[in-house]
Amino acid sequence: METVYDWVTVAVFVGLAVLFLQRSSEEVPRDKIYHYLPPAVGCAVSNYLGNEGYMVPAVVVIVAVMAYIFHFLKPFAAPDEKIG
Repeated sequence: METVYDWVTVAVFVGLAVLFLQRSSEEVPRDKIYHYLPPAVGCAVSNYLGNEGYMVPAVVVIVAVMAYIFHFLKPFAAPDEKIG
């Protein structure tokens, strides 16, 4: 954990994992496990790009990851709303 990209992408990934665990414990699942793959891969790609010195692409990817999470996974949606 040496760069800001390490910290930001790990924080986003941890939030994604917590969201998955919380959602998977519900009686009726709102989303599928494959919905979490794009943002997880995006975190890894953003971290790699940032660590390699590609600042702008790294920020673009992490913003895209956050947009995906808020648009498709809806972390603040009411429990009775269907996702996806």
